[in-house]
Amino acid sequence: MTKKAFFISDLHLGATYLPDPLEHERRVVRFLDSISSEASELYLLGDILDYWYEYRTVVPRGFTRFFGTLARMADNGIKITWFIGNHDIWLFDYLRDEIGMRIIDGTETATIMGKRFFMSHGDGVGRLPRGFRFLRAMFRNRICQKAYSAIHPRWTIPFAHKWSEHSRDFANSTPQFEGEENEPLIGFCREYLTTADPDIDYFVFGHRHIILEYPLGIGNSRMVILGDWIHHFSYGTFDGDQFQINLFKG
Repeated sequence: MTKKAFFISDLHLGATYLPDPLEHERRVVRFLDSISSEASELYLLGDILDYWYEYRTVVPRGFTRFFGTLARMADNGIKITWFIGNHDIWLFDYLRDEIGMRIIDGTETATIMGKRFFMSHGDGVGRLPRGFRFLRAMFRNRICQKAYSAIHPRWTIPFAHKWSEHSRDFANSTPQFEGEENEPLIGFCREYLTTADPDIDYFVFGHRHIILEYPLGIGNSRMVILGDWIHHFSYGTFDGDQFQINLFKG
């Protein structure tokens, strides 16, 4: 069997706006079980959890089936890389050490089966609104993180879920690709190819909740946005020759 690399993003596990959060987690686990025999690598491109904060000595409740499945995959030799998103921003060392995965805060370029990949959740690249840049910097500030961790979780967790509901109304709208001129990630990729690294074959992002596989018009480089598991149940595969977006029906 030909081994493949798998890519998935924006699961938003634990989100309170999901009709059945537990069944949502079970569906993700069914997907992971279905790919375990052919996966050599698994890339989680951010917002895997709708909210997460790692305390030094306390583990937040939930996600038992999901974490257990990742641990089993890692124990079976599958390389797992988790890119921090804007919802699961406070991943530190617990899942890294307990499960045995890499945690990436930011971007990474890597060679996967002979092709060059640039990967990121997508929230921190390109031209960002000033307000969003401020929030991003505040959430990553160690002093702010320490202050936040001092507040009892009975207050912080409900607040975080309310913030999530307010920031995106997933239930009532499905994001759409509105043309090249309205997709800032395309401009970022082209600028990166011309100023930083012309040899990138694939740029892979999450964050935007749209499914898009877009030729950049510079060599054979393509940009991929993976969709989400709110509306699409989508994931990417790469077999060394072709990148494909697929939908999970299970």
